[in-house]
Amino acid sequence: MNYTEVIVYTGQPEYSKNFWNAMRGQEDGYSGLSEGRSSETGTYVMPNATNNKYEAAIINESLFRKIGTTFNVYEGSYHILAKEYDDLAQFVPEGGAIPVFDGLNDFTQYTVESHKLAALVKMNSDFVRNAAFDIESYLVKRLARNFAKAEDNAFINGTGVQMPTGILNDANGAEVAYSVDEITYDHIIRLYFSVKSEYRKNAVWLMNDKTALALRTMKDEAGNYLWRNSDDTILGKKVFISEFMPDMESDSKPIAFGDFSYYWIICRSPVSVRALSEKFALLDQIGYLAFEFVDGKLIRPEAVKVIQMNTETNS
Repeated sequence: MNYTEVIVYTGQPEYSKNFWNAMRGQEDGYSGLSEGRSSETGTYVMPNATNNKYEAAIINESLFRKIGTTFNVYEGSYHILAKEYDDLAQFVPEGGAIPVFDGLNDFTQYTVESHKLAALVKMNSDFVRNAAFDIESYLVKRLARNFAKAEDNAFINGTGVQMPTGILNDANGAEVAYSVDEITYDHIIRLYFSVKSEYRKNAVWLMNDKTALALRTMKDEAGNYLWRNSDDTILGKKVFISEFMPDMESDSKPIAFGDFSYYWIICRSPVSVRALSEKFALLDQIGYLAFEFVDGKLIRPEAVKVIQMNTETNS
């Protein structure tokens, strides 16, 4: 689910025209972008149509934008409310008392930060100033790829200090199902069932390539493979691969399983950009400095479980 707030002035055709004139190195284009200028970074918010293309592109590039839940909260509170409930419908006899569950406060409040993520890409000036060159598509694709990789790394390994809180964070990340010296077939089965059934319904596996290779060859005592090659699933659940997940040889958490829709990605502003014409003039290039402000956190830690490798064994 994606909630988008529209910024009115960046949706005007004149703003878009001035923005792309500025991106092509025409300084007079900036004169029509004053409302979209960030006082903090000196960059300019992308036009709405371009930002929509960027959001589609980063979903295509980013793992967590696919399996997590993204909210665009460009204005307003620095808090979000997450629904928490364990209530259950019950049959009651005619004239019987209707059960009332304890814990009427169904919502938990989480603080939303605004972590700054920067990217710098460069293009050849000849291409940029060529009217036939589709600078919008190229820049959107480059920025989406750069930001997506940085985001996915933070959403997995982030400390929560000047960056989002990753799922592997010891204090506020996914729950540890158990610790092991080495991962076996039975450990994967145990990890699967350590996640409550309500989260298993939409659960997926997350690991890196090296761990996936080890699990592809894993068999039970009867010689049955754990991994189903026909659809790349384990126990019927899809496997996602990320280079930012640690190896099984490390003293970390190489496998995560659960419902990652409870990892919330909160975008605090649209991407903003500024062309740097003079800085790279000697190289006949134009640089593009871009920023996004984002936070991320697992709002229900029990929804995702991980295996922890024993430190003593691997040290």
